[in-house]
Amino acid sequence: MPEYREKTDAGGSYNSGTPDGSRPGVFYYNSYDLPSRSKPESETLYLHEAVPGHHFQISLAQENEALPSFMRFGGNTAYAEGWGLYAESLWKELGVESDPYFRFGGLNDEMLRAMRLVVDSGIHSKGWTRDQSIQYMLDNSGMSRTDATAEVERYIAIPGQALAYKIGQLTILKLKARAQAALGDKFDPREFLKPAREAAKLVCKARFEAFGTAGNASKIKPIGLDKIAASYKSGALNQIIR
Repeated sequence: MPEYREKTDAGGSYNSGTPDGSRPGVFYYNSYDLPSRSKPESETLYLHEAVPGHHFQISLAQENEALPSFMRFGGNTAYAEGWGLYAESLWKELGVESDPYFRFGGLNDEMLRAMRLVVDSGIHSKGWTRDQSIQYMLDNSGMSRTDATAEVERYIAIPGQALAYKIGQLTILKLKARAQAALGDKFDPREFLKPAREAAKLVCKARFEAFGTAGNASKIKPIGLDKIAASYKSGALNQIIR
């Protein structure tokens, strides 16, 4: 982690590479105040930030020249971080967190996501103070004060971010449940990864095209989960996306 960022940055982060490969993507582990860092959470952190999380997600988007630039190089929190949280949920399928020590780290991170909903809402809706928010996180988790302080200051600066994380994750999980119900024994979680990654872009792409033509995106109706699930079952989702 670069020194200028380490004191206020999260425990881990990802910095994307370039589309032409001249600069690689980098997964950063924050070693500032190293004794306070939690080793059990290292595997779930890798799932979120690296593989199959942001590194796969962002790299594949950048390589897809069919997408408009704001989707290749930008993104919204619900999609980007929803994918990161979804990636964490794949620990069992990918054979990580097999040790109870590291599985505890995954569960502790799930507790963090729940606490963030409380703190995000508390600060921006209930008038919670910085110190009150930090203390809440310390009282309800195994976080160090260094981590809790960096997290809370981030929520102060970015209202609604923690809520957007969970909205994205729950939407992807809902898509997955619909696909599982539709396909039954034929459901393959490996094949779901691409449709799930692309499904989050469907409405965004339709609205972009509307702005580019008629300039009236408000008339574009969102593509519902039922249509996405049916398209996945029939193999037509890729045609919708393209």
